[in-house]
Amino acid sequence: MPRRSYCSPKISPAARITAAIIEKLEAGTKPWIQPWRGLPVSRPLRSCGTPYRGMNVFWLWMMAQENGYNAPYWMTYRQCAELGGQVRKGEKSSIAIFYKSYTKEVEAADHGEAQEETRRVLKSYAIFNADQCDGLPERYYPGADVQDTEPAGREAAFDAFFAKINANIREQGSSAYYEPTADRITMPPATLFNGFYATLAHELSHWTGHKSRLDRDLNNRFGSAAYAAEELAAELSSAILGAELGLPVSHLDSHASYIASWLKLLKKDDRAMLTAAARAEEASNMLLRLGGHETREAGVARSELADAA
Repeated sequence: MPRRSYCSPKISPAARITAAIIEKLEAGTKPWIQPWRGLPVSRPLRSCGTPYRGMNVFWLWMMAQENGYNAPYWMTYRQCAELGGQVRKGEKSSIAIFYKSYTKEVEAADHGEAQEETRRVLKSYAIFNADQCDGLPERYYPGADVQDTEPAGREAAFDAFFAKINANIREQGSSAYYEPTADRITMPPATLFNGFYATLAHELSHWTGHKSRLDRDLNNRFGSAAYAAEELAAELSSAILGAELGLPVSHLDSHASYIASWLKLLKKDDRAMLTAAARAEEASNMLLRLGGHETREAGVARSELADAA
């Protein structure tokens, strides 16, 4: 399949990414749902092995799926050359995004004196997947070991991880949900449905937003669309947890009402997806830390972890 070009390079990175995700959602596909491969970390990786964070995770997953790339590694043209490789002729680049801060003199509204104000601008740079390159060291071409279903029954290692988080969880009824007032998660017994752990990861992602934890209030940012934004953040957080822990989330609810609410949100605000991804990163990081799961953080640029609001 030929590589698709979603938008003109003149379009902002946020608008370009949002337009591509809208296209997928309108086709009934959630682009952050991926089969997890048998790798230590299933996030997209830089050439040095450090995982990408935030919106770059979901965007590069989408680009890999769109183009059939199996390698998790991404790199610039120069990085490829420094590793002894060569980007094949005719290959098209993808983008990774980051925030660049700068100061600007502005006139104060109250007294008219100039003062410095720090601002941020979203930037992008061109990268290639290792599958687009020849001559790289063998480690950049791991074989795909697709694991797209959760193991049947309960597993001690997963139970131990979620137990360490120490959330108030009760097993009863036939619906999974989080109650902010009671600060409690309700889960149906695991014997009633498949994907118990991935569903629990989704509800725990909501749990992180409590005022005593991340205090995730999306009302000021999204107003009446705050519920849709919160559901999107929890979806993305559960996808990150799936990548880190090996919990596929392809079974999670894809109700048309959710898809419709996300489409409305993204069409109104081309940075909404970036904000949701930033919130998801915070939520998943908290859960991974509380659960005692070690992740590779070294070398992650703070600008990439920055709030995309």
